[in-house]
Amino acid sequence: MALSGTARLTTPRLKAGIFVRALIRRAEVEGASAFVVKKGAEEAGAVFLKISRLDGTSDVLMQARRGEGDLVWMKALTAATEDAARTYFDKQKKFDPDLWILEIEDRQGRAFVDEPIV
Repeated sequence: MALSGTARLTTPRLKAGIFVRALIRRAEVEGASAFVVKKGAEEAGAVFLKISRLDGTSDVLMQARRGEGDLVWMKALTAATEDAARTYFDKQKKFDPDLWILEIEDRQGRAFVDEPIV
């Protein structure tokens, strides 16, 4: 079967549960703490990262796709208070009850993801 000039092959998606467990392991190997705040759908739940700098502020990242289909992480909140992050996640859970929330505690604010953060 021939592909048209506009067709694009995309990388198969990793199941959300496997991705989350691998990211926890990666963070822990690098000396950070990571844990699941909310477990979502094992197969394909959206994944949100809360990066706590342990100074009372957090960045919140959400998965997104660029126009070409490439995975990126978008900054939903930066230097947010605990209350602001909680309010944001409460709204997201109403919209998508199958989402995952992974918290990473790292003073350097590292996300431990390979994809670009935009």
